[in-house]
Amino acid sequence: MDPFLSLLHSFSSSLTDRELSSMKFLCMDKIRKRKLEDVQTGGELFTILLEQQDITRYDVAFLEELLRNIKREDLLLKLKQFVDEGEVKAPEDQPDPHEKRLQKVAMEVICDNVGRDWKMLMRKLDFCDVKMDRIVEANPRDLREQLVQSLREWQRWRGRDAKVADLITALRGCGMNLVADRVEQELSLLNSGAR
Repeated sequence: MDPFLSLLHSFSSSLTDRELSSMKFLCMDKIRKRKLEDVQTGGELFTILLEQQDITRYDVAFLEELLRNIKREDLLLKLKQFVDEGEVKAPEDQPDPHEKRLQKVAMEVICDNVGRDWKMLMRKLDFCDVKMDRIVEANPRDLREQLVQSLREWQRWRGRDAKVADLITALRGCGMNLVADRVEQELSLLNSGAR
């Protein structure tokens, strides 16, 4: 289960009707009036804000502002703990846009070409077995999704230090040279503008 969504769910459960009403009022400049009128729970409000990317796991500033305005210091403290524990990374800890594009292409190729041996690859990337087990449990019958989620978690965990070069090195370290070659080929196409 996504820790950030769990956190938002716990916030939603603890909001009073008055607090929800105040939050809806504070969101009037972000959400259309008709849509706001339909919101009955904190979860519904958070869902809209997530869809519009007014709040994301990497940018919780608007959420902090909402909680501060409704004077829920306890929830602010929970959010701060969540951020401090490394679950939410600051934007400056994220890779630059060019590196993100490269990572996206590399991850697509890896997900299309690495099968049952994906755990070996993740271990080469120093990714934790406990997290892999949690991902497998959440996606028990979907091998590709297990790999996708593991790579995304690795990306979040490494932040700015997540490099495509590390993915290629790990692939070669696992003997997956054909996949590494294919990643390099796709990246050169991307860099030459052909992709």
